[in-house]
Amino acid sequence: MQLLVSPSSLEEARSASAADIIDVKRPAEGSLGANFPWVIRAIAKMTDKPVSAAIGDFDNRPGGAALTALGAAAAGADYIKCGLMVDALDQAECLAKAVVRAVKESYPAKKVVIAAYSDFERLGTVSPFSVVPLAAEAGADLVMVDTGKKDGRSTFEFMDEGTLSRFVELGHDAGLGVALAGSLTFDDLPTLRRIEPDIIGVRGMVCGGDRNGNVQEELVLRAIAAIR
Repeated sequence: MQLLVSPSSLEEARSASAADIIDVKRPAEGSLGANFPWVIRAIAKMTDKPVSAAIGDFDNRPGGAALTALGAAAAGADYIKCGLMVDALDQAECLAKAVVRAVKESYPAKKVVIAAYSDFERLGTVSPFSVVPLAAEAGADLVMVDTGKKDGRSTFEFMDEGTLSRFVELGHDAGLGVALAGSLTFDDLPTLRRIEPDIIGVRGMVCGGDRNGNVQEELVLRAIAAIR
């Protein structure tokens, strides 16, 4: 299980340098809020760790998602992560295919992460379980669950251990890597070890419990020690 930490700046990225994957996002712009290309580029130059970039929580705008995905890849991201904030499977399929094509045509070695939301029922968006087959069909590399509404409620409030275990199994059966995120805490780590996703994504956990705070190096090191 790898630890992905989501800094919002070069300074925070330095504090997150012990993580397995450095995930660049801008929390002010949403769950998977996109940061600026120059921030992605600076962080990619700063570290020899894989760099991930969130590109946004996209509604039915596949052209915008494709262009943003290509920009993130060109800026140096190794993983390009797109959220499907849509309520129809055909829209989700179109978004996933557009993002994968935009990245893979120019950067075939880079990985595309298609994200759905654990709180999909309150958001009115597609179920994570429905996203797995369409992500695989589109040629994505990983699927992810996150919380779409950042109000402090955890993914575990919407999907329990058994449900998340089934999601991980479904993703693996489809040939995909699986990432879990969404206001995770240190207390969740024993359960996450049992579920065994490939990646867990955190921000608030390593910001002292507030995703709008700053990434703290000592908490990143604590998280790394806890999942090893």
